Amino acid sequence: MCKRFPNPEDKTENIKVNRWLRLALGFWKTLSSRRKRILTIIAFFFVSIIIMSVGVLTPLSREEASSISQELDQLRQNISVQFVFGNNFMLCLAIFVPIAGPIFGGYVLYSTGVVIAAESITYNIHPLIGFLSFFILPVIWLELLANSIAFAESVWLTRRMLQHRGKSELGKACILISISAVILLVAAITEIVLILMFPQG
Repeated sequence: MCKRFPNPEDKTENIKVNRWLRLALGFWKTLSSRRKRILTIIAFFFVSIIIMSVGVLTPLSREEASSISQELDQLRQNISVQFVFGNNFMLCLAIFVPIAGPIFGGYVLYSTGVVIAAESITYNIHPLIGFLSFFILPVIWLELLANSIAFAESVWLTRRMLQHRGKSELGKACILISISAVILLVAAITEIVLILMFPQG
C-alpha cells in the first residue's frame, strides 16, 4: 500500500487559511455589537439574492410557467396595500423565529425566485434578465432589507438563547420587527402606486 507523503505546498496553504481565519476572527472581535449586526444584515442580504437566483434558474416548462403566472394574475385582481403589506409582514415575522425562521425564509425566497422565472418565461424574457430588472425598482430592495433584518435577528436570538441571554435580546427583536414593518409598509405602498401607474394590459 502506497503512502502519500505530506506535500509542503498543502502545509503552506493550510497556514495561509489559518492566518486568514485568525485575522477575520480578530477583526470581528474588535467590532462593536451594532457593527456586527449591520454586517450580519448585509451578509444575509447577499445570501437572499443568491437563494432567489437559485429559484430563478430552476428549469420550468412553458405549461408550468403559464400555470404559475395565471395564479399570480388571480391574486392581482383584488390587490391592495393591506393585502401586500399583510402578506409580506407575516412572512417576515415568521423569519424572526429562531432556527426554523431562516429555513422557512429560505424556502420563501426560493419560491419567489421560481415565480419570477415563471413570469419572465410567460413574457418571453430570460428569467435571469427578468430577475435583474426587478432591481431597477425600490420595492425588491426594501423587501430584501426587511427580510435580511429578520434573518439576522433570528441568528442573534438563537445565539443569545444558547448563551442563556434570550430575554435581553427580545427588546431589540421587538424594535427590529417594528423597523421591518415600516420598511414593508413603504414597500407595499410603493408597489401599489407602481401597479396603478403602469397597469398590465
